Amino acid sequence: MGEHALPAWSQVAEDAGRLRLAATPAELHGALSGWLAGGGDAVAAWLAPVLADPGLPPPPAGGALDRLRTATVAQLDDPAFGFGLLLPAEAEASTAQRADALFAWCRGFLGGFGLAHGDRPLGEDDREALADIARLASARIDAGDPEEDAASLAEIEEYLRMAVLLLHADCARRAPPRRQLH
Repeated sequence: MGEHALPAWSQVAEDAGRLRLAATPAELHGALSGWLAGGGDAVAAWLAPVLADPGLPPPPAGGALDRLRTATVAQLDDPAFGFGLLLPAEAEASTAQRADALFAWCRGFLGGFGLAHGDRPLGEDDREALADIARLASARIDAGDPEEDAASLAEIEEYLRMAVLLLHADCARRAPPRRQLH
């Protein structure tokens, strides 16, 4: 994923702070990912439409927020399924903090997806994926065994990656809804 790597959490947080954005890096990346998966345009001035605030300026070219957009677009189109979620690094955050960031990412995703996709119909798989993301968006972490929690978080993150890629393939590329084979 080298050339398509997301900027560091701290860089996105710093750039978001300069623009006085209330969203965390996870929420920003979730909203951008949802916007793109829902068929929104990958424009350089992405903050205004994605955050539904026409007063927001475009992110500075080459800055972390601009690189977040270009990396996310490239990852969503990566034939090797190289899409990743912007979450705090394991070395810098507890499993509970990472889980909270993942839940915030999901809330951002739902908002961005809804703004871009609107009320166009969705296939059954897409509706199920969005329902799962909505359940995660309202989830809370119950501390248990740290190793089990970390493994569960990794599984949820992998599921989310695949759900986002499915939604992007079906909605952003305007593919017809999939038919389920029984």
